[in-house]
Amino acid sequence: MTVTKITKGIVERVGEKAHRRFRGAKGSHDWDHTERVLQLCLRIGRREKADLGVLRLAALLHDIGRAEEDRTSGRICHAEAGARSAARILAAEGLDAAAIARVTHCIATHRFRKNAVPATLEARILFDADKLDSIGAIGIGRAFLFAGEVGARVHNKGVDPAATKPYTKEDTAYREYLVKLRFVKDRIHTREGRRIAAERHRFMVRYFDRLDLETDGDL
Repeated sequence: MTVTKITKGIVERVGEKAHRRFRGAKGSHDWDHTERVLQLCLRIGRREKADLGVLRLAALLHDIGRAEEDRTSGRICHAEAGARSAARILAAEGLDAAAIARVTHCIATHRFRKNAVPATLEARILFDADKLDSIGAIGIGRAFLFAGEVGARVHNKGVDPAATKPYTKEDTAYREYLVKLRFVKDRIHTREGRRIAAERHRFMVRYFDRLDLETDGDL
């Protein structure tokens, strides 16, 4: 494995630049999410013997295009926009083209609903870490935060996802569960990621089952 030489100073400066992009960010995709993804990347990366320098930069920068996606109600892909912005930030820090390509590949391929395939170990780890933060207890909390941000209902039991659209009143946490979250565990690439995903998935399924029962007044 080729290890990219990335100094602590570069990581700190890139982190500061990335953090500034999140001023006024919505709670579902704020800097707290980035920090959680970073910690998961390092946890999985150490187990998988990945290039932690590339992982640190990719995790810090992976959502810097989120504001553009939010501003356009999803028309702009935050992964693609973020990869372009990240390339400019990293070039300003003096990273060579090969290192920039390794980091931006991670960012460009971390999104669940895009067809871009994470082809490197570091890209697969970032994908896993980002998805793990979307399931389990923290994922449920984030799903409700996002639903509140777009003005969605609390719950819509029996919703047909095919008959609804994102960024609408029906874009609830439950719709997100049906469209994406229940499939996350089957998309995880790494062994450690799969272990974490299994437990988070079990908790999430129990939660949404209970939500239906409480909605019906059965509990």
